[in-house]
Amino acid sequence: MAKNLKLKAARARLDLSQQNLADMVDVTRQTISAIERGDYNPTINLCIRICKALNVTLNDLFWEGK
Repeated sequence: MAKNLKLKAARARLDLSQQNLADMVDVTRQTISAIERGDYNPTINLCIRICKALNVTLNDLFWEGK
């Protein structure tokens, strides 16, 4: 699985730390870190919560188009 640089960039745009985002979506900071590193594939429900927290779409963060 590739690193999720889109997630890291979207989080940074809002000046949120991994812990801030984790608190917003009710997971641990380690979970957010693992998603960004590409070590963890989040559930669709978690993906949706992350997108809502960052005000982006699923396609913006998780679609690996060409």
